Amino acid sequence: MTTDMTKGSPTKHLLMFALPLLFGNLFQQFYNIFDSIVVGRFVGAESLAAVGACGSLTFLFINLSSGLAVGIGVIVSQYFGAHDDKSVKSTIASSVYILTATSLFVTLIVLIFAPGIMKFLRVPDEIRHLSVSYLRITCGWGIIFMAFYNGTSSILRALGDSKTPLYFLIVSSVINVILDIIFVVKLSLGVTGVALATLISQAASAIGCLIFAIKKNEYFRLNKEELKPNKHIIIMSFKLGVPIALQNSLISISVITLQSTVNSFGPSVMAAYTIAGRVESLVHQPFQSLSNALSTYTGQNVGAHDQERVKKGFRRGVTMAIIFALTMLVVMHTLGQKICLLFVNDPDVIKIGAKALTITSLAYTGLGMIYIPRGLLNGAGDTGFSMINGICEVIVRISGALILTKTALGYWGVWWTNCITWSVTGIVCLIRYWSGVWKKKAVV
Repeated sequence: MTTDMTKGSPTKHLLMFALPLLFGNLFQQFYNIFDSIVVGRFVGAESLAAVGACGSLTFLFINLSSGLAVGIGVIVSQYFGAHDDKSVKSTIASSVYILTATSLFVTLIVLIFAPGIMKFLRVPDEIRHLSVSYLRITCGWGIIFMAFYNGTSSILRALGDSKTPLYFLIVSSVINVILDIIFVVKLSLGVTGVALATLISQAASAIGCLIFAIKKNEYFRLNKEELKPNKHIIIMSFKLGVPIALQNSLISISVITLQSTVNSFGPSVMAAYTIAGRVESLVHQPFQSLSNALSTYTGQNVGAHDQERVKKGFRRGVTMAIIFALTMLVVMHTLGQKICLLFVNDPDVIKIGAKALTITSLAYTGLGMIYIPRGLLNGAGDTGFSMINGICEVIVRISGALILTKTALGYWGVWWTNCITWSVTGIVCLIRYWSGVWKKKAVV
């Protein structure tokens, strides 16, 4: 259940590793989209807006723990590339303490402050209670399952196994769809039913993936002595993971600010923004999959001290990202309205959502140039740049939203802001790669 990426074709390794990741990510996004379709079709546009209002917050709280999971994965991949099995096991043991502590922290924050957060985000009074309920169930009680699934997956991927997480995401997606039908369509539980379906499916994927890893992967079979926390590795995990978590949190904060701006335009724009966000979440997945593949590939080859092989993998990743971006540009411009029609019947929402997709698709290449360099930099241990990257994205997105939505563009400024943000941030990431700083950031 491991793959050595220090030998063989870089293109083949990236594709063979990224494809299971892609399918897994698509399944994960599928049940998010299915949630939206169920809510929009069987509950109503206002409930869909309530769920959408939680999207950026969910992204924020997940990334506080998943950033640490990425840091853990970087350490595992480099130790694995260096053939240091003892340190690989010690890193896995230490991850248990890291993920548990961060999950409990997020749970307390969500359960206590959810109503105040929703009020601060200017979620309309008539749907605020629905947003609070959804957030408390999916993030308050569900964050620990998300954290351990992401942690286990990150470690498995660092060892070259991207298939096992896929299997459990498929099972999770099927469970989520079945429970959506039971809780929402049959029992009429509304937003609460959707949230409960998501919570149960997340728990199934996390617990199942961890148990399977322990049974099938020797690195997860730890004795009592190996389970002791390693202070050095915990510190290193935080050193690598915190910048990534902060980067993602900063990005989340900027997205939350944008969501707050969207909320001020009313339920129709909120629903269109939710639909566009769900669709674009699918567009992110191939980029994210390539990024994760390149991160593992880079980590193993940095551990093996082969920087030229890392550069070769980067060039292959960029080529694949550009091809996908141009393909999606054509899809959004030709099928935008039909895609939006899957979610709602409201003509205004469909019209706004379709145009939004055509606007943001213009910057998909820029989006890809965020993910590919970021994957390489993280795998090389250059996670400190994540803070710079996150600050850049925050500045561009917040300033863009404040300026463009006050012009004649109105609410269309929201989607033009995303275009500008992706393009500028992508350029900054490429400059960091070209600087060569990452060559001196190896952990081992």
